[in-house]
Amino acid sequence: MDVNGKRVVVLGLGISGMEAAKFLQEKGAQVTVRDNSADNAGVIARAEALRQHGVKVETGAEVKSTARFDFGVLSPGINPNVPLVQTLRQAGLPMFGELEMAYRFCECPIVAITGTNGKTTTTELINAVLAAGGKRTMASGNIGTAFSAAVRDSANLDVMVLEVSSFQLEHIVDFRPRISVHLNLTPDHLDRYGSMEEYEVAKWQIFRNQLAEDYAIVNVNLRLPALAARKITFSATGVAADYQLIDGWLVARGEQVLEQSRTSLIGQHNAENMLAALAVADLYNVSRDVAIMALCQYRPLPHRCEKVAEIDGVLFLNDSKATNIDALEKALIAMQRPVVLLAGGKDKGLDFTGLRALLREKVKGVVLIGQMSEKLFDVWNSAVPCILATTLTDAVDQSHKLAKSGDVVLFSPGCSSYDMFKSFEDRGDQFRELVKAKTNQS
Repeated sequence: MDVNGKRVVVLGLGISGMEAAKFLQEKGAQVTVRDNSADNAGVIARAEALRQHGVKVETGAEVKSTARFDFGVLSPGINPNVPLVQTLRQAGLPMFGELEMAYRFCECPIVAITGTNGKTTTTELINAVLAAGGKRTMASGNIGTAFSAAVRDSANLDVMVLEVSSFQLEHIVDFRPRISVHLNLTPDHLDRYGSMEEYEVAKWQIFRNQLAEDYAIVNVNLRLPALAARKITFSATGVAADYQLIDGWLVARGEQVLEQSRTSLIGQHNAENMLAALAVADLYNVSRDVAIMALCQYRPLPHRCEKVAEIDGVLFLNDSKATNIDALEKALIAMQRPVVLLAGGKDKGLDFTGLRALLREKVKGVVLIGQMSEKLFDVWNSAVPCILATTLTDAVDQSHKLAKSGDVVLFSPGCSSYDMFKSFEDRGDQFRELVKAKTNQS
């Protein structure tokens, strides 16, 4: 893709947008970045950094209506239906997603991972087993390092391990992973998608350009379109598959490989993540012993059922990454002790009624915060006692009072964080600090 001298507009000044702008400028493009936000601290900082590199940036009221560009690059966090995008589309401007743009410069094969939950953990696991097997690899995409930043090093890599969201997949044209991984699909982002079917189709884009020599590693329980790639299945729910969880063992095509209890990852959902990683390791001829070592050495990332502290026999877990119903459900299923649940956050249009039976089974009390707190109270309070908290500090205090020795205080919100926090990381960090303060007081 030759962009030298091309006039390019990048829409959205998140991390992906900033890295796309920097990369395109390095390749000789004349870059303008536009973002409707003018008072977001992150946008302000990134705008200033780009201006110092000579990139033109328009934010807030500075955004112009001109469409005199050769093409546009859409950041994944920008809704394609907002006027910022539609004005340019109506002018006939070709538009690529950041994923598609970076792909056109990628010089190594790609393993791409999608799904509603578990993408980041699986991306990390796959990266770890491939690196342990001597492959030159890098994890990027939705995981934190933008694909546009990582692609600079692609000529020196054997494989790029790429976490991709539905937002990124919406705008692909030629994007083609050598190996696609689709973990699961449960309700999420229904504030952006009109239906589950629309969300499902966005996820299916990961298979769109694969050929017969490629591979699709998929959860056996998924509904899928016709696949050109060779299909490999996994399951942790007892359904027959190429890779399975059987009696606590990760099993590859009938061969017992590893007891899950030897790893730091709990729950069926994490078994599926490891099975997918094991399937990729096999395709890259990573030895069993090396793959087992990598899976056993892996430690969960922060905010994913992360142990924060144990105070007077009460275990505090930070699962702030649980931003939808399925993630919350899986966290609850994995719990082996009575639970005091701390939940709530931004309203994404999800229906939490289906969790009532699981709450009765696992939870002794719920403390609710955020925009969804009253809705969740109305849905859950007849199943399990619920309390409304005003702040996260109040919620931690209330949950500590409810819990007894032998219980778990599980901070698994089931909602996104943007009603009260900058991100799920910010939310989890604040929870961790509040719990640690209690540790110091005890």
